[in-house]
Formats: sequence, structure tokens, C-alpha cells
Amino acid sequence: MAHLNYTQYFKYSQEVKYVKIIAVIKMISYKPFYETLFKKGVTEYYLIFKQGFSANTFHRMKKGEAISTKTLDALCYALDCEVSDIIKFEKE
Repeated sequence: MAHLNYTQYFKYSQEVKYVKIIAVIKMISYKPFYETLFKKGVTEYYLIFKQGFSANTFHRMKKGEAISTKTLDALCYALDCEVSDIIKFEKE
């Protein structure tokens, strides 16, 4: 809705019969990433301050949000691991 005043919004909301709620199902898990960090004895601090990764990258991963394939590639290089050591597909 673009900039509606209160009366316009009220009229609009009265016309709506139902609201469809769509659940977002996240099927990519970063659990293997944290297991890999533990196995290799590497911290997020090291990746941020020594390897130059953005703290926002790890924030997004903790929230289960998307990261780019470029970032995924860089993580694989920095950790000397495979993609499957960072992400996995979990079908629900």
C-alpha cells in the first residue's frame, strides 16, 4: 500500500475478506559450518578480523538467511573445506 491516509486505509481494510499467511520454510542449514569451525579450532572472530569476512555474514547465517555463493566460496577457501562442510539441505 502506497501512502494511504487513515480513511483510505480503513476503506481498503474493509474490502479485504481474508488475509493469506504464507510461512517461509528455510531448508538450508548452516549447522555444518559451526561444526566445521569447532573441528578446525577456528572462531568467527578469526574469520572477521584476520580473514576479512563481514560480521553481518555470520549474523545472517545465525538467523538462517541467505548468503551469496561468492561468500560460500570464500568460506570454503578460508576453511579449506567443501560446501557440504558449511551448508546442508534439510527437507521438511
